[in-house]
Amino acid sequence: MVNMSGTSRTIVWFRRDLRIEDNQALAVAAKEGCVLPVYIWCPEEEAQFYPGRASRWWLKESLAHLDHSLKSLGSSLVLIRTENTFAALLQCIQAVGATKVVFNHLYDPVSLLRDHNIKQKLAVHGICVQSFNGDLLYEPWEVYDESGHAFTTFNAYWNKCLSMPMESASLLPPWKLVPPAGTVDSCQMEELGLEEEVEKSSNALLARGWSPGWSNADKALKDFIDHHLVNYSKNMVKLEGTSTSLLSPHLHFGELSIKKVFQCIRRKQILWTKEGNVVGEMSLNHFLKSLGLREYSRYICFNFPFTHERSLLGNLRYFPWSSNQVHFKAWRQGRTGYPLVDAGMRELWATGWTHNRIRVIVSSFFVKFLLLPWTWGMKYFWDTLLDADLESDILGWQYISGSLPDGHELDRMDSPEV
Repeated sequence: MVNMSGTSRTIVWFRRDLRIEDNQALAVAAKEGCVLPVYIWCPEEEAQFYPGRASRWWLKESLAHLDHSLKSLGSSLVLIRTENTFAALLQCIQAVGATKVVFNHLYDPVSLLRDHNIKQKLAVHGICVQSFNGDLLYEPWEVYDESGHAFTTFNAYWNKCLSMPMESASLLPPWKLVPPAGTVDSCQMEELGLEEEVEKSSNALLARGWSPGWSNADKALKDFIDHHLVNYSKNMVKLEGTSTSLLSPHLHFGELSIKKVFQCIRRKQILWTKEGNVVGEMSLNHFLKSLGLREYSRYICFNFPFTHERSLLGNLRYFPWSSNQVHFKAWRQGRTGYPLVDAGMRELWATGWTHNRIRVIVSSFFVKFLLLPWTWGMKYFWDTLLDADLESDILGWQYISGSLPDGHELDRMDSPEV
């Protein structure tokens, strides 16, 4: 029910939670009164992690999809391009007389610092700020070992998570949104500048293979669970065809609620256990582990916020990395002379996507054959992947380089020839 008599006017600040169902920030605002949904694009604040072409294309499509959904509930999405996020939020607050700002948490180092500063500044202006968990099964500050320390190995972390009670997803979107009185200057989608003119022909190819947006994410999840999940453990090692869930871009932009995904998988698990479907159970466990690794990536970034710049372990501090730009360029262009590495890198450049196993092979080759610094590879993945996700990127490259306690040893090489 919408509190029609409520005088509360709330700004819902969307970020990477581009959905209307199981969106706690949106749900709380809708219950309390009038709602102004806002998306703020501030390229200057993205710093060295300004998104690449494919990732920006997805964001643009997903925002258009979200705006359409919000309009059907009674309120349009306000789009703002700015040089200062706080100033843009303040402008919205003043335009509609809002007394509250709500948003869902982010955990990467850039967002953590920005959100902390914005919360403090809004408090100085007398604005109530409330933030929620819209991206994880468990908040990073909820999971610690018996001594109260952060876990540094995945299995110990994930086993602890699975032993804890979990909040269930609220799948119904708000029934209706009531916009507040007042006018906020909203720019057109094209004015955000998420897609440059020279990128449009390449992006048209992305549109053939992918359908961004929360309702499309819903369909993709259902299709995966109904048709592909049962053979996931067998197919996940195949490099050709649709052998993974293909849900990672949907999850990165928050089009899918991770709690909803987990609940759907658990329902299947109960059913298959009852039926004695051993193959299905094995696939389920593999898929749940992949969800766990996504959780763990945010956990590591929150508890060790320096990991985008240096290794978690100090074991490679004095390792003689090679700063060979010629090798770096050959790797990027798929011209190393190793066919599988080159095929993977060319696929990445052309499509913004490559299989997880290929990601392991090309990154292992990068670090262990070419001896290039893992941070270079991490940044290139960020620039090119359709599902570019900083926390997952950091975790993957630190695993490969042997910079985590349970990572691959530096002398373990995944041979692209074998």
